[in-house]
Amino acid sequence: MTRHQGEGGRSEGTEGRVGDTVYEVAGAGPPVVLVHGLGMTRAMWDGQWPALAGRYRVLRYDLLGHGESDKPRDGYSLARFADQAARLMDGLGIERAALVGFSLGGMIGRAFALAHPERTAALAILNSAHDRTAEERAAVLLRVEQAAKAGPSATVDAALERWFSAGYGAGHREVLARVRGWILANDPEVYPLIYRVLAEGDQELAEAIAAIRCPTLAMTGGEDHGNSPDMARRMAALIPSARAEIVPGLRHMGLYEDPEAFNGPLLDFLDEAFGTDA
Repeated sequence: MTRHQGEGGRSEGTEGRVGDTVYEVAGAGPPVVLVHGLGMTRAMWDGQWPALAGRYRVLRYDLLGHGESDKPRDGYSLARFADQAARLMDGLGIERAALVGFSLGGMIGRAFALAHPERTAALAILNSAHDRTAEERAAVLLRVEQAAKAGPSATVDAALERWFSAGYGAGHREVLARVRGWILANDPEVYPLIYRVLAEGDQELAEAIAAIRCPTLAMTGGEDHGNSPDMARRMAALIPSARAEIVPGLRHMGLYEDPEAFNGPLLDFLDEAFGTDA
């Protein structure tokens, strides 16, 4: 298994701003929109960026409350995040796109597909929770409360342990330091508000996703227990044109730890959805 992640693999993109959102776009072809996870920035897609930009017009951006985009003090919801994606696409003249969302971004992708079915060419849901049990939800809400009391630093160490394979951090300290830096850079007042959206959004979507009609891929790591293979399979069973893909041996940040393990299935899915040649 080839495990790598580095700035050197990045493809050059054009950066800009549409309203409250900072974005980057590269490549040519059918549009693909990348939606990052809680506490991160568009840089989390560095491992996918060159591979996708070689075949598609790829757009990545910072969610509201993150990175260089605006950081409202309240009003966060899946609907607001889905609207952000729609407004960004409008500003860039993108009528229809495939959405690829990671974790919270996977929830936003589902919300977008439900609100804008005519604009969703395909949907890839990566390492994203679905219909948690009461016990699973309580564990996430506890972390929300910890973050509300003490900021992002209260949960980051435990998160890094859950997110990367056992022993990976010892040989890749710079990778963990980069991810830690993203989390710690979050506004301590805004972060728990968005964390609550992550904690509760899967419940909002649990039954509604049966209405999604576009080609859909639900993919996760075999050892991502909070966004489990069972969740991916249950989503794929609910969405008519969906399939599940489980990447063995990887946890929550598998697409950052081992980009190639995720890029192959993701590109195969997009090529099939768009009818393009590899």
